[in-house]
Parts: sequence; structure tokens; C-alpha cells
Amino acid sequence: MAGELPFEMPLVEMRKKIAELKQFGEEKGIDFTDEVARLEERYRVLEEEIYSNISPSQKMHLARHQGRPTSLDLMGQIFTDFIELHGDRMFGDDLAIVGGIGKLNGLPVTVIGQQRGKDTKENILRFFGSAHPEGFRKALRLMQQADKFKRPIITFVDTKGAYPGNTAEERGQSEAIARNLREMSQFGVPVICVVIGEGGSGGALALAVGNRVLMLEHAIYSAISPNGAASILWKDASKADQAAEAMKITAADLLEMEVIEEIVPEPKGGAHRDYEATAAAIKDALWRHLQELTQMNSVELKDDRYRKFRKIGEFAEAQQEQIFIEEEVKSEV
Repeated sequence: MAGELPFEMPLVEMRKKIAELKQFGEEKGIDFTDEVARLEERYRVLEEEIYSNISPSQKMHLARHQGRPTSLDLMGQIFTDFIELHGDRMFGDDLAIVGGIGKLNGLPVTVIGQQRGKDTKENILRFFGSAHPEGFRKALRLMQQADKFKRPIITFVDTKGAYPGNTAEERGQSEAIARNLREMSQFGVPVICVVIGEGGSGGALALAVGNRVLMLEHAIYSAISPNGAASILWKDASKADQAAEAMKITAADLLEMEVIEEIVPEPKGGAHRDYEATAAAIKDALWRHLQELTQMNSVELKDDRYRKFRKIGEFAEAQQEQIFIEEEVKSEV
């Protein structure tokens, strides 16, 4: 399969050996069934060993894989009767963010996502999934419409960050992101966010203030991209792999810290191996959480969202406070 990553090369070599042995047997009329079976068993063992021990830096490369399903890929498989809506009604239509109305198991929802390109030409058109202010304002317009008509909101996060150029700053990039954060916290409808690839910086958070935040198994989510962190810490962006190992950016790390609520499993080898299975897993998770959230009224949903973000980091702070209290008690005694 095209697009294998460096850590997958042992599997590539073994698949090549199996194919060559099968071809040689067919050409020479020799039965290599037992030998092929042994190689295939070794392949399964090696595959399990590699994919069950993927490091954070390897997950970063999987999250950025060029074949990974995009927001539009998943929208087409998860939602029916999807209609894409365009424009922010103020400046223009940012193609780095897509959104519209669809149905999830017959339930009308508003769905929004950051959209990367499939090739260089499309990536340039979509700014590599990094939105300008009009993209965030388009997303906000669609979310406000959903809140007005009582439709649940589902967002797909997949960006290295908001667009960093002069054009974005001139049109109010920071204000657009801040407004999304404020408004999303106050919606009276269920909001579920799914990190499907790379969730980077404020560009990701502008679509990720939800009652539930889910992550695909090999997605990453961080306050700054590993490349950006490496540029700051070591003045060398090529040390992104080293930064990724230290930044706690994987789904397992974030679930432990209660930043997210659920890890959505991916097909073995990554979401790019099987779009249908990936979409089915996301759809199942979305439906389970929606059934729970739709039982809440608007006030309960806002309170639930507030508590979700307030509890992040609570354990570390409480632990430090307890240590301080114990020291104060000892000093008094």
C-alpha cells in the first residue's frame, strides 16, 4: 500500500517476500503453502507488535498521513441528506472550513469541520486546513443557526492551527477565534467535537468547545504543534519528533487528563486503511453521546459544558493545595 511510514517498513518488506514466494511457486509449479502460511503468521505477529506499541511521534505522522480521511470524507459516510452551506455573510467563503446540515440516524444535525486537501493544488485552495477569520465566522454562523433551530452541533477538528499570515491578522483572526470560544460555551444544544487528525492550537479549539470531545485513536491534540514547540525550545523545527514525545499529545494521554471523553478506535494501521470502518466507529460514538445529551435541557447542557472545562487540571491543583494545607497544619502543631 502506498504511503507507508518509516516504522511500517518491516511489514512492507515481509509483504513483498510473501508475494514473491507466491509468484515463484505459481511460475514453477511448486507448492509453498506451508512456507507462505508460516510467513503470514510471522507477519500477523509483527503487525500486532508494531501497531500495539506506536510512539507519540509515530502517532503524529499517522495523524498527518496524506491518505487520512478528511472531514468531507467522513461527513459523506456518517450523515445522510447532507447539504453544504457557504460563506460568513461578511467577507467570503473560506474553503478551509466546511459545514452544513445533515441527518444522523434520521436526527437533523449541523456538522462543521476543518478540511485539508487531497493534493498540493487542493491544499493550497484550502490553506492546508488552516482557516482565516471568515472560516471561523462561517462556522459560528452555522452554529448559531443550529442553536436557533435546536439542532445538535457536531464538529470535526483537523488542523495544524489557524492561518498565520498577514491577511488573517488584518481581518481579525484572534477576535474570530475568541468569539467562537465564547459563543460555543453558551449554546443551548448538544455540542460534540471529534479530533480526527491533528488538532493544533487555537485553530482547533475554535471548533472544540463541546459537551463531549472525542478523538480518533491515532489523532493528536495540543496547544501548539510539535514543530512549533521544537522551533521555540530548540530553535529547530526538525526536532518535532522529540517534542511530540514530551508533549502529551496522544488520545491516551488526553483521556487520562480528562481533556477528552472517549477514544474512537481506528482500523489496524490507521484510519487511512479503511474509511468505512473509521466512519462507522465515529458514527456509533456520536450516536451514543447524543442520546445522553439530548436528555438534558439547555441550562443543563451549558452547565455540563462549563463543568467539563473547569475540571481539566483539577487533580494537579487539588493535590498541590492538599500538600500546602498539610504543611500549614504541621507548622501550626
